[in-house]
Amino acid sequence: MSILPGEKLRYAETHFKFRLPWSLLYRPWPEIFTDAPFQFVPGKTPLLWIVVRDAHRFPATVKSLEISFRRLDENSPDETRRFDNLDLKADQPFHFFPVGIGALEPGLYEIFPKVVACRNGKERTFHRWNFPGLKPSPLKIQVLRHELPKPEGYAAGEMHCHTYYSADHVEYGASPAVMQQAAEAVGLDFVNFTDHAYDFAFTVEDYTKEAPSASARFQNLKDEIAALPAKPLLIAGEEISAGNSKGENVHMTALGPSAYLPGLGDCGRYWLNNRPTLPIGRILEMTDAPCFAAHPLQQMGALEKFIFRRGYWKTADLHLDAKHPVRGIQFWNGIRDEGFKLGRAWWIDELGKGNFLLPIGGNDAHGDLNDTTFVRLPLFSLGNNRHHVFGKVRTVVKGGSLPLATQTARLNRIEESTRSPRSRQHDSLRRVAFGSLAPSSVISAQAGISHQSSANLPVASATPSAGTPRNAPSLESLQQAFAGDNCYITDGPALWWDREVDSVKFHAQSTQDLGGGFRYIHIYGRRILAGGKWAVKEEICPESLVAASQNETITVHSSGYAYLRAECETATGRFAMTSAALCEH
Repeated sequence: MSILPGEKLRYAETHFKFRLPWSLLYRPWPEIFTDAPFQFVPGKTPLLWIVVRDAHRFPATVKSLEISFRRLDENSPDETRRFDNLDLKADQPFHFFPVGIGALEPGLYEIFPKVVACRNGKERTFHRWNFPGLKPSPLKIQVLRHELPKPEGYAAGEMHCHTYYSADHVEYGASPAVMQQAAEAVGLDFVNFTDHAYDFAFTVEDYTKEAPSASARFQNLKDEIAALPAKPLLIAGEEISAGNSKGENVHMTALGPSAYLPGLGDCGRYWLNNRPTLPIGRILEMTDAPCFAAHPLQQMGALEKFIFRRGYWKTADLHLDAKHPVRGIQFWNGIRDEGFKLGRAWWIDELGKGNFLLPIGGNDAHGDLNDTTFVRLPLFSLGNNRHHVFGKVRTVVKGGSLPLATQTARLNRIEESTRSPRSRQHDSLRRVAFGSLAPSSVISAQAGISHQSSANLPVASATPSAGTPRNAPSLESLQQAFAGDNCYITDGPALWWDREVDSVKFHAQSTQDLGGGFRYIHIYGRRILAGGKWAVKEEICPESLVAASQNETITVHSSGYAYLRAECETATGRFAMTSAALCEH
């Protein structure tokens, strides 16, 4: 995060505190706000949460809630629903009071909550939140008429998000229980909780005080998950601060490591002493869990680079020749911004080198179900946007897809079939091999502090929606799936491929909820040239479509291509893109 006046906000991390005797943001009240998932799949009754934070310092009582609904896609009158005499006592660090707001017809809504709370005999009314100086912004939700499109045998998940184990003074996080209910509401099959490695190493009571054991706090998260229902699947992952090839801090996520992975490099607790704890390669040696480069080229300010010693990912940081390389690049981080564009270009460049990494999408949501609040200028002002919303960008992975060892064998066959005495370009291709995946083991640890609370309020049914897969994924099956080559990333439509003997078949599906038909479905391929060299750039295949219907199948003959992949966009701007399908020759 940049704190220079006038410098563009790059990344809303605030894991530090200025110890000064004054602040324009200080109020002797707990933070009180309302939150709700951004969408609800068919069969899920809408609900929201009244969230109260730091009530152990400033006890308060939530007296009532009033909700006004405005339908955006139809000319219908506003509606108001009231919840009086709630009398919700808040005296813990975190409270998440669920409120079932009743059935709503499918459509787009703005919701304007009004909370009445009492503290020390003083009653106040808050519109959406009580964040100082921040103009209220309505909740925006979409009640879906149709199931989200997803092919049989695939699992859709959130690959980068944070619970309250990553909580600080602004990025609140939410409990695993709340996030599981939100995951079910938005239509996810699994969630990878990627709490910061450095936050596990410090206490909740004082985020500047080192915890007796980071491993124990990591185990606390796993224990909370184990006490919850099995579906949607919740995974205790991590976001690790690791050293790149230049000795700078970059972030890497891990999908269900069996043990805590250390990484305190840019935690902000040690002022300017922010050197990486361990290099990327050493961390990869410590786990068999699939690991991913997190927001690798997300742009940042000069002050962030200087203070936190943060840098960007490079090819050398992927450790593609190692036994356990980085498996994918998470360049879609909630928004298609400059970081997305640069990361996508880097991923395509790696494909051209024969490095078949997976494209990964996530949201970096800190419990943010509907929008994100952040410090715009420390001590002075807050900001709000909808860039990092839980579950909005999904990674959808196919179980039983082509293992990387088979990909390597196919690359070898392409090399042999195109080899000539004068051209041996493929001898220099990096081979991405993946070791065996061990199931997560249980670590014995002392129980940590619990921050869960609930209320006897009307809540939505917890039964699985019609879109919940009959065979829900397990951690082991997901780890194996990410060792394969078939996935797509999306904020709505489905886009996937099937590999056949001499062709690749692409499928694109949308719904009216997502904008109906497609503006375009582009198929990209990289040609194999004479002598076995690969083309410098991809090309758009002639089978690509514009102004396509919401259900399309496109067959592309693979002869002459090293790989094929696809991207699409609906009429309302919903986007999806696939991994690369290595072609057989």
